[in-house]
Amino acid sequence: MTAFDTLDHLLGARFATGLAARRQHAGNEAHYDEALPDAVAYPETAEEVAQILRACAAGGIPVTAFGTGTSLEGQHLAVTGGVSLDFSRMNRILAIHPEDMNVTVQPGVTRKELNDALRATGLFFPVDPGADASLGGMAATRASGTTAVRYGTMRENVLALEAVMANGSIIRTGSAARKSSAGYDLTHLLVGSEGTLGLITELTLKLHGQPEAVAAATCHFDTVAAAVDCVIATIQSGIPMARIELVDEMMVRGFNLHAGTGLPERPHLFLEFHGGPAALAEQVAGFRELADDAGAGGWQEAATTEARSALWALRHGALPAIGALDPGAGKRTYSTDVCVPISRLAEAVALARQEASTRGLICTIVGHVGDGNFHCGLRFDPKDADQVAQVLAFSGALAEAALRLGGTVTGEHGIGLGKQKYMQAEHGPALDWMRRIKMSFDPQGILNPGKMLPPAP
Repeated sequence: MTAFDTLDHLLGARFATGLAARRQHAGNEAHYDEALPDAVAYPETAEEVAQILRACAAGGIPVTAFGTGTSLEGQHLAVTGGVSLDFSRMNRILAIHPEDMNVTVQPGVTRKELNDALRATGLFFPVDPGADASLGGMAATRASGTTAVRYGTMRENVLALEAVMANGSIIRTGSAARKSSAGYDLTHLLVGSEGTLGLITELTLKLHGQPEAVAAATCHFDTVAAAVDCVIATIQSGIPMARIELVDEMMVRGFNLHAGTGLPERPHLFLEFHGGPAALAEQVAGFRELADDAGAGGWQEAATTEARSALWALRHGALPAIGALDPGAGKRTYSTDVCVPISRLAEAVALARQEASTRGLICTIVGHVGDGNFHCGLRFDPKDADQVAQVLAFSGALAEAALRLGGTVTGEHGIGLGKQKYMQAEHGPALDWMRRIKMSFDPQGILNPGKMLPPAP
C-alpha cells in the first residue's frame, strides 16, 4: 500500500488528488509561479496530522502546511510536490480563559474569527498583519503588523503550542504561565520556523484588554524624511502608540486611484492611540506637538468606529491599490520588506526611494515604521526580462542596505522562497547551526522543503 493509499483510507473525501483542489493550493498573492502539490489533505485533529506525517515519512513524501495562503514569500507553496496539508478544518476555539487573559485555538482559526468570539469578554488578540490570516500560519511565519509597535509580534504573543514533528510524534511546548526558565525554548523555535521543523496543531495565545477609548487620525508631511523624523521623535519620546504607519505619496496616489479617497498626494502617517480618555488626550496632544514641529499638516481625526475601520481597511488594501498605479493584464506586484534600527530608518527609506528612481521602477513605501519595519511594493511585467532584473536588483540592494545599517532582510514577510540568498550574509556561521537544527528535527527533509534555508555549499 502506498502512502497515498494510506491517506485515502484515513481521510476519505478529505484527501484530494484532483486538479481543482491542487490548483486552489498552488497560487499565491505575490509574484511566485504556481506550484502544484500532488495531493491535498484536510485533517481535523492532531492525531490525523500525526498519521499523515507518519505515512509521508515512510514514503519520503514532502508535506507543506497551508493556512489561508496569504503569505508573501511563498511559504505555503509545495515547490517539490507532495502533500499540501490544509488546516482549514482545524478551526475550533478550544478554550477562553478571561481570568488568565489567554485563549487556546486550533491553527485554522483566523484572527478575525478569534476577535469576534472574544468581543463579549473585554479582551482581544492584537496581532494584525492585514490579511485575515490563520493563527497557525501567523505563528509559523512569526507574523506582526500594524499593532506590533505596542503589542508585539506573534513571538511575544504565543505562550504554548502543540506540534506534530516530522516522524509523526506529537509534542507540547510552553505553558499558560507568563514566563518559564525550564529547558530549551522550543515554543519560540517553532514560532517563525515556517513549517520546516514541525506543524503547529494548537496554540495558546496571550490576550489583551480592549482599550477603554480609541482615537485614530491622519496627517501629511512635505517629505518622507519629515514624516520619518516625526516617527523617530514620537518613539523616543515614549508616547505609547498603538499604530503608527507611514504611507508615501506614491501609495497615496494608489489609494486615490483604487478607492477614490481624494487624499493629498503627500507622505502620510496613519495613527491610532489606545487608553483611557485622559491618557488618550495626553497622547494625542503629545503627538500633535511633535508633528507640528516636523511640519505636519492636514490633521484629520477618524472620530467613529466606522471611520477608524475605513482608515485601516484602506491601509490593509495596499496590495490592490499598488496595482491601480500600473494596471495591465499579467502585471504583478513584487512586495518586499526590511527592518532597521529606528535611528537608521530615515536613511533606509531614502535609499529605497533612490534605488527605485535610479532603476525606473514604480515603487510604493508603506510601513510599520514605529518598529523600523517598512515594505516596498514594485510593479513589474514578469515577461519583461529587464524589468524583472531591475526589481530583483532593487530587492538585493535594499536587503544589503538593511544589513549594513544593523537591521534584517525581513521584519515581517519571512524568508520562504525569496530571501534565502541573504541568509548567509545575515547570519554568518550561525546558518550552519540552523541547518543542524533542521537536520535534527527533520532528517529526511520532508517538512516544507526548499524554504528558508539555502542549500548547503
